[in-house]
Amino acid sequence: MDQRPDDLIRTTEARKLLGVSTVKMTHLIKDGVFTIYIDRLDRRVKLISRAEIEALKGGRLKAA
Repeated sequence: MDQRPDDLIRTTEARKLLGVSTVKMTHLIKDGVFTIYIDRLDRRVKLISRAEIEALKGGRLKAA
């Protein structure tokens, strides 16, 4: 059983919380800034821990 955070949100919501464009969010994901999880019910959906988003917003993570 894999360990998944309890606070997973869709990348769309994460993008809105960060206030970045779709293109910038794609770059952040491709650059490995966030750990990405695949939705178990829909493999097309990517999820990110809300804590990672908040850490980036608070300056505790470094964006690429």
